[in-house]
Amino acid sequence: MEEHGVVPDVIDSVPKDVCEVSWDSGVKAQMGNILTPTQVQRPPTVTYPAEAGAFYTVVMTDPDAPSRKDPKFREWHHWMVINVPGNDISKGTVNSEYVGSGPPPNTGLHRYVILVYKQPSGKMTNCSDAYRKKTGAGRGGWNARKFAADNNLGEPVAGNLYQAEFDDYVPKLYEEMDRNK
Repeated sequence: MEEHGVVPDVIDSVPKDVCEVSWDSGVKAQMGNILTPTQVQRPPTVTYPAEAGAFYTVVMTDPDAPSRKDPKFREWHHWMVINVPGNDISKGTVNSEYVGSGPPPNTGLHRYVILVYKQPSGKMTNCSDAYRKKTGAGRGGWNARKFAADNNLGEPVAGNLYQAEFDDYVPKLYEEMDRNK
């Protein structure tokens, strides 16, 4: 995470554990490997070391919006699931619908960072970020550090990342987000 500048762009220190992030297309995030938007269209499976009885929050963010050279929308929020019991994401509450990688054309590689936070007080009842449909509205300018601080989550306990740049799927993603406004 330091090698790819996630520390300090998104978080202050490298999480203790690496979470496994895999998609039904057969690809996995591997601490900065390059994947395509076509490969990561649907929500991934995320696993990590979890304590029995604990709840977790999983987020995915892009600190390179609209580009790594000009990150004026840093960060762009892609996904959030709160109140995940252990590491069973399917039983968590989707706070923000998954939006796969959608880097604009000619903006180079974007970093997509998946972070796992342990919720210190059991289930969250008043998450600081409201539910978001699969649109772009309200996703730019999000901040993982601020979100964690606002919800008393501390530092992430696990993380991973991959990189992606524009491909032929991105215009289809933009169309889908426009329909959901």
